[in-house]
This record gives sequence, C-alpha cells and structure tokens, in this order.
Amino acid sequence: FRGAVVIAPGNHDWLSAASPYRQPIWPENVRIFLGRGMERLTLPELGCTVYGAAFTAPEEPELVWYAFRFSYPEGQRLYGLHGFDDQARWQLTVYDDSRPTPAWFGRGITYQIFPDRFCRLSLPDPTGLVGNRWVHENWNDQPVWAPDPDGEVRNRDFFGGSLNGITAKLDDLAALGVTVLYLNPIFESASNHRYNTADYLRIDPMLGTEEDFRRLCREAKQRGIRVILDGVFNHTGSQSRYFNADGFYPGVGAAQSTDSPYFNWFSFHPWPTDYDAWWGIMTLPAVQENEPDYRDFIIRGQDSVVRHWLRAGASGWRLDVADELPDGFIAEIRTAMEETAPDSFLLGEVWEDATTKVAYSQRRRYLLGHELHGVMNYPFRTALIAYLRGGDADDFRETLEALRENYPPEAFLSLMNFLGTHDTPRILTVLGADNVPDSKADRAVYCLSPAQRQIGLERLRLAALILFTFPGAPTVYYGDEAAMEGWEDPLNRAGYPWEQEDTDLKAHFAELARFRRSFPALQAGVLHWIWTSGPLLIFARELDGQLLTTVVNAADVSQALSLPWSAPPARDLLTGQRFIPTDNAISLTLPPRSGLLLQTDLP
Repeated sequence: FRGAVVIAPGNHDWLSAASPYRQPIWPENVRIFLGRGMERLTLPELGCTVYGAAFTAPEEPELVWYAFRFSYPEGQRLYGLHGFDDQARWQLTVYDDSRPTPAWFGRGITYQIFPDRFCRLSLPDPTGLVGNRWVHENWNDQPVWAPDPDGEVRNRDFFGGSLNGITAKLDDLAALGVTVLYLNPIFESASNHRYNTADYLRIDPMLGTEEDFRRLCREAKQRGIRVILDGVFNHTGSQSRYFNADGFYPGVGAAQSTDSPYFNWFSFHPWPTDYDAWWGIMTLPAVQENEPDYRDFIIRGQDSVVRHWLRAGASGWRLDVADELPDGFIAEIRTAMEETAPDSFLLGEVWEDATTKVAYSQRRRYLLGHELHGVMNYPFRTALIAYLRGGDADDFRETLEALRENYPPEAFLSLMNFLGTHDTPRILTVLGADNVPDSKADRAVYCLSPAQRQIGLERLRLAALILFTFPGAPTVYYGDEAAMEGWEDPLNRAGYPWEQEDTDLKAHFAELARFRRSFPALQAGVLHWIWTSGPLLIFARELDGQLLTTVVNAADVSQALSLPWSAPPARDLLTGQRFIPTDNAISLTLPPRSGLLLQTDLP
C-alpha cells in the first residue's frame, strides 16, 4: 500500500502517515509511524510539495485505518477521510485472495423467486402436512396480511407455486436474460415463507420432491442458469422435527424431552417453554451454531445439509441473517462448499457495509477472504431510491464509492445489487407513491393512481438502467419487471401476474439484460464516475477498449449538457441514435426522467 498527499503551497518540516491496527479509533498506544519512510518531492513549477510513504500491511487479514499527520509550530493536525478531522480516517481492507471468487455470479443476472407465489401448475392439497395450511383457489387473491384473533400473522395461506412451475417457466426466464435463480427457502416448513424450517433434508411437499429439484437444476443448467438456495441456519421452526413443539413428527424433539438428540441445539432457561428465539418470536427457536452436533449436521458431515443440496444440483447458498451466524460457522460453510463444489458461491444477507459490520460486539470478517464471496447490497437500493426520488446524484456516488474503497475488488464485483426483495416494498410502489399510508390496512388496499404509476414506471426504467450497468450482479425480484405493486411483507409477495404483465417494462428489462450479457465491460469493467451532481448521474464501464457510458436525468424537467468526449462517435443502445463529438464534447438534451447507454470502442 502507498499513500501520498499533496501540500500546496510551500513546504513543511515533516509529515507522517499513521495506521492503527484493529481499532476504529486511534488509541495512543497503538500507532505505526511512517515518518522515516516518507518520500519527499518538491515541485516548484506547481508550487507544491508531494510527500509519500510505503506501508507494509499486516499478514493477517484485517482492517487498517490511516490518516496523515501534520506538524506545525502551533501543534499537530490529522488529515483523513473528511479533511482535517481527528476521527475520520481512510480504511484499508487487508484480505486474503488465495481462495478465488467464482466469477459467474457477479457477471450474471439473478432472478429472485418466492417459490409459493411464482407459478402454480395445479391446486395442491395441504392435508396431512406440518402446519395448519390452506390454499387460495384464486391465484390473484391478496396474501393474508391481517392478524388472527390472537393478534398474530401466521402465514399459513398458500397459493401453490411449485418447483415444477419454475421449471415450466425456464424458457421465459432465459428469454429475460436470467443466468442465476435465487430461491427463497424450499425446505419443508409450516409457513408460506418457509423461513421456519421444519426439515432441512426434505423439499416441502407442496413444492415437490427432491427429484423435482434435481430436474429443475438440470434443465436450468441446460439453459445456462444456476440455482442458489436460501440457507436459514440461525433458527428453525417450533414445529420442526428438531424442536417438535406440537408433536407433529414421530421423533422426539427438544421441546419434548431433554433426552432428545436435538436438545443441545437450543438454549432453554428453563426447559421447555422458555428458550432463545429469533428476535423473541417463539415460533422461531434459535439454534446454538457452536454446538458440534449441529455443525456436523449442517456443515461437517459427508451428507450434511450444505453438501447434500450442492450435490443435488445447487450452485450456491445465500445465508439468511448472516450477522447472527458466528464467523467460524460461516468459514466452515465456505470450506465445505469448496470441497464439495469448488465453483459454488456463498452470499450473505448483510444490510450495511459488510467490512465494518459489528454484530454482538464483534467486527465481522465476512469479506477478508475466508467467509462470504459477496453480500446483498442494500446500500445500493437505498441510495438509488433516494436519488431517483429527487436526491443528489453525488450522494449516490459517495455511498457506492465508499463500498468500492472498502470492499475487495472481487467482492465489489460480486455484490447482489437489487431494487427490491421479499423484505422490502415493491420498487414501483416506492418510486411512484407520494407518501406511505399510515396504517397497514390502508397500505393493503393502496394502488398507485394512473399519474403516479406513470412516474413510477419512468423512474423504474431508469433504476433498471443503472442496475444493469453498475458493477455487481443485477438482481430482479420476481414481478418487478412485470410492474407489480405492493407495500411491505406480505403485500410484496402476491402471485406473479401471468398474462397481465406490463409487456413494455418486461421488454426493457430483457433488453438491458441482453446488453449486460453482450458487453464484457458491463460485467467486469472498471468503473469511472463522469458526472454526479443534482439530477444528473453519469458513469462509465471500461474493459479492453470497450466503453459503455450510462447517462441519467432523474429530474422532472429537461437537462442540457456538454459531455466531454475524446473517444470516437457513440451510439445510444436504447434508441440507436448516434452522437458525433465536436471539439471533444457531445451535446445532449435529456428529457425528464430519461437515460442513455452510450457505446463506443476506444482506439
């Protein structure tokens, strides 16, 4: 690592860069001074002095913070991330790159499916299955959102989507440009979201069988599509065969006997009615991930859960609530995956900067080379929505540039970028609504007005343009490309609107996916920020002489600009319009809420 700072005008007696190790704040007793190794170069023609230093990073992967220290006759000052600030330092992420990151995820296009709500081939019979389930006969019904008489939302209403339904739509997904399917949980469970796993080694019967899953993976692979599964390893369901609170399963669960083989998986105080549960939700008893028998079952055993489903055809895992899984647990999953399927991908649910994430008073080590390959990029979604709804483009740049500075390059290119997920309101609703209704009852019946929907669609087209041209894996939550509406869970989990899609929007997504797959620069090219101010966002991707430039005007009025352009003439891939530079610039007039994707080949 090399750091440098330019001092202008004049000269200074000395300058040192300092790096605290493993500490977010500079303790006085942990400091590495680089004054002796400073290089000094005076440039009188520029009226400035340049100082530089070389720093050897620690061998162990870790975070290092650094700043420049100035000494004046009147005292010392530190120059860091935000200028002269005693607290804000630059971050250096020291990581191990000896274990390669599979490139197929970051270069591909991911489609997230909530299995119960994607495609139903027949009406299933829930009789005899775990949980008091029932099935909507009408596919277009609204999911049940209101609490039951006990004040709980139990998520026992099903629509009957299945694995065979997904297989039947693989040609549609391939036409959309999809290369990766991310499936929300598919294992046996009492609820429609299936995050309260009942049996990790059995496909939920309403979704199909293990052979149905294997066939889905085989046929997807024939179309160049891989499958990633959702691993919910922090908690199980209270009705699971491991806890078995209601005695549904024939074996003895932890809630039934202290002699249960699963008893040590859970933490009781006292047994059997008081136990650790995820966020205090008693239907989700938390497991003790450090229990050796549990690790054997999930990870270590030759037919462990992680290994079994990789051998069945899965190409990776997404770890639910990764911040609640111990680092060692995640590291063992990574090792087991590399041993079982060397090109498999490990993704984590992390809502913040994954390099500085602190959970349970521990700074997490997700992206230092031994755990996750990539994470879900919630900061991307938050910053993009703020920009498209009237924010400053430079705030978007600042958010994403901070991640690029902090993340290893492989991890930055492997981010799961998205506009929405099963945990967020539908993106069209967010971009079109003037405000959020106060009550859930009001949100449940809410629909965008024609004018709001039009604005939302225009903004969504821009959001998709940015999503598909930015570094990372563009990810589409099922139905967003079809213009589905809805506020939060479960209003964002309705059935896919087959034969009722917004065909123009879906074609726009498919076209952007085609560009992404056609131009390597959009998959792995270097990111250049060209202009980020107010409503104008302009960035480029460059690789091997290929240059793709994304130009976006998020304003409600037209914007005229002169874009510096020393390259050959450009063509807008969206309209086919050609732009010939004059005096090393391209003159553009962007209508309200519009964008361009300029393509040219560099000499």
